[in-house]
Amino acid sequence: MVKKVSRRLQELQKKVEDRAYQPLDALQLLKETATAKFPESAEAHIRLGIDPKYTDQQLRTTVALPKGTGQVIRVAVIARGEKVTEATNSGADISGSEELIDEISKGMMDFDVLVATPDMMPQVAKLGRQLGPRGLMPSPKGGTVTFDVAQAIAEFKAGKLEFRADRTGIVHVLFGKASFSTEDLLVNLKALQETIDRNRPSGAKGRFWRSIYISATMGPSIEVDISGLRDLKADAA
Repeated sequence: MVKKVSRRLQELQKKVEDRAYQPLDALQLLKETATAKFPESAEAHIRLGIDPKYTDQQLRTTVALPKGTGQVIRVAVIARGEKVTEATNSGADISGSEELIDEISKGMMDFDVLVATPDMMPQVAKLGRQLGPRGLMPSPKGGTVTFDVAQAIAEFKAGKLEFRADRTGIVHVLFGKASFSTEDLLVNLKALQETIDRNRPSGAKGRFWRSIYISATMGPSIEVDISGLRDLKADAA
């Protein structure tokens, strides 16, 4: 079945030329095409020259967005003893031990990020069926398996995001709200680009960046000039 494109989106698509835009122009266009009746996010969709079925071509890491995500992030922490109290005192929305694992196993998912201390991971691992499909399983690479729960909570609430390349080698990441200024969106997009370059998988061969498109949640895709983004100095972004 062919998905019907709404009249609103058809009109917006006419504004976007079939070419790669310089980063600031692309972001300005993203803001102009964010016309939905709710506050839209800014999304990046980046195709990389990797084949994630090989372990040395997988990408999973975190980015700290300097201007934040514009979202209220709910953090849950699974820990033991005084670490539960520390998590609560550090601003965790939910914290607990075996009883929290039990609640999650029954379908409770009132959180956006799940942090676990290493000693709890053998039990958390049993939640793979619930957490895996939602991308919520704690991992050391994602900064969500740690004894330093206070720092993890602070970072994720401030704008740290975990992301990974999907099985086709594409990274999908929110990098702010469409209501942010173009300058703030550019700072966040630049931070994302630098993070991906820093974490280039060892097995990536040939051209690493294939394409990057950005859009508002309900807006059309806008191609960004990759060289233009990579050539920007971080402090100029």
